[in-house]
Amino acid sequence: MLGTITVVFAVIIILVVLGVLIYNKLIASRNAYKNAFSQIDVQLTRRYDLIPNLVESVKAYLKHENETLNQVTQARNIAAGDLKNAAASPGDAALMRQLGEADSALNASLGRLMLVVEAYPDLKANQTIMQFNEELSSTENRVAFARQAYNDEVMTFNTLVQVFPNNIIASLFGFTSAAFLEAGAEKRDAPKVQF
Repeated sequence: MLGTITVVFAVIIILVVLGVLIYNKLIASRNAYKNAFSQIDVQLTRRYDLIPNLVESVKAYLKHENETLNQVTQARNIAAGDLKNAAASPGDAALMRQLGEADSALNASLGRLMLVVEAYPDLKANQTIMQFNEELSSTENRVAFARQAYNDEVMTFNTLVQVFPNNIIASLFGFTSAAFLEAGAEKRDAPKVQF
């Protein structure tokens, strides 16, 4: 009788310790993907802060291209707002999708602006414009690396949430899968080459 009680008590202690270890691992993984998202937040904020300066620098040259400049400014403001919303709840599927779409729209409007800049040799050769273009390019690379790090951490977290026996502890404590932050559609499409 005493042996049976000891075995049952030992099994209960092992299960509790296992549950605590799994819970702590889930917390650590969730914190890791939130930290990774904060790096995206830093880089996108840097990017969004550069855009108004670029627009102001280009504005003097492109007085008749106000629509393009307004589109860039509007897309930047929407993306910055969506970034704040996503930063409040990293991993939320709707917010990640919304941020991805806003960033995609901003990339498209920046692409149109760069096409306009290319059409003006004086503007294209302007040192300030070249510097902003280099800063934006550098920031784009940092955003891509930060997005990859975030998505890697989300994948690790999601795996922890979904595997047995973690899924039992995860469901007991309300852990749900986090959403990836995907690049915009224009980043995924391969360029079409025609001869």
